[in-house]
Amino acid sequence: MRPVAAVALAGGAVAAGFAARRLAQPAPPTAAAPTLADAPDTAAAEATGVQQPRLAGARGHIPALEGLRGLAAIGIITTHVAFVTRMSYGTPVRRLYGRLDMLVAVFFAKTGFLLWRAHSDHARRDRPGTARAVIPYLRARLVRIMPAYSVLVAVAMVLLPQNRINGPVVWLRNLTLTQIYQRRFLVSGLTHAWSLAVEMAYYLALPALWTGMRNLRGDRARWRLPAVGAFGLSGLLFPLIPWQRLRLLPRGINVQILPPAFSAWFASGMLLAELATARPGLLARLSRASYARWGWWTAGAGALLATTSTRWFSEGFHHPSGREYAARNGLTAAMAFFFLGPVVLAPAGTRFRVLESAPLQAIGRWSYGIFLWHLIVLHYAFPLTRTSLWTRRMGVIWPVTVAGSIAVGAASYRFIEEPARKLLSPHA
Repeated sequence: MRPVAAVALAGGAVAAGFAARRLAQPAPPTAAAPTLADAPDTAAAEATGVQQPRLAGARGHIPALEGLRGLAAIGIITTHVAFVTRMSYGTPVRRLYGRLDMLVAVFFAKTGFLLWRAHSDHARRDRPGTARAVIPYLRARLVRIMPAYSVLVAVAMVLLPQNRINGPVVWLRNLTLTQIYQRRFLVSGLTHAWSLAVEMAYYLALPALWTGMRNLRGDRARWRLPAVGAFGLSGLLFPLIPWQRLRLLPRGINVQILPPAFSAWFASGMLLAELATARPGLLARLSRASYARWGWWTAGAGALLATTSTRWFSEGFHHPSGREYAARNGLTAAMAFFFLGPVVLAPAGTRFRVLESAPLQAIGRWSYGIFLWHLIVLHYAFPLTRTSLWTRRMGVIWPVTVAGSIAVGAASYRFIEEPARKLLSPHA
């Protein structure tokens, strides 16, 4: 099985290479005035002094990404509310409610994009070594994730009665984000933390990836796209391998939430980072006009809607087969790529009025806290509204949960996340 997987990875890398080279091919020069696609690459611009018109995602803060992150957070809350109100199955709309948790892929893709962008730009400029030192990078990631999460673990363990039977081992596993590597790891108020455990694993893995690709720079940078593509393909192959039947993993471990199963989600953002820092090509040209950007988002919505089809996928929260899981992850990786693509590949200065609106910017800024605390808010939304668990009152529970999560997320950002960042990483 390992040789088969290796051959598949190699084949995927070659296929991704041809596709990437085709998509990244700049427009042929003409006698017309130079356009964004005809501008010299960054290294050439530095050598000749020619100003390089850049893409929005090439560097700096991208406000529209915060808006997308905020929308994704609300979508994830919607799925969890739909599940506990029995509104995640039965009709096309309900099935969509039940699949909005796939917007976690947007979180992962955004992480992949932002953490990979400096290294892709570094390689395009033909600079030696790597763009970031490992220790400061890891410290910044820990400061971003752990303070608020540690408070959440303590609150969930102490406040929720069903967690009071949990001993120090369960506390330690959840505090160290190693719970997904154990059997029966679910803890009330913390079930969604599997995604943080996956994200932490990628924080640790990315330095190995960017170090391994440090020589793919300058003229050899064209091979970075197929390399990242192969990395993403590995995540679609991972669920297809019968790890437990081959006795390579112990029984009882949920293979489908182990970090390798999500490489495609992170890779979709990493591919966008490579494209945003390369010489603008076909995909950048397809991100200029507003109607073209709507085409991207329509394709992303179509990929998400495809995961709700009962002809192709099981309905509700059932454990899918490896093949079904890989197909669903592939579709949601494409969804994340299409949702983020027109934002980061648009010309610098492009405005996205809705995504950059004050409400969505605030929700995006608070989205980590909103995501962290929403299950505890959901837990108390039922007694607050005098509703029994599993009662079909989504119209009552959803607004209370969303409003409460936004309020608690804002407080988490103001009183935990920002003070911790200023104290522990003041120069970040």
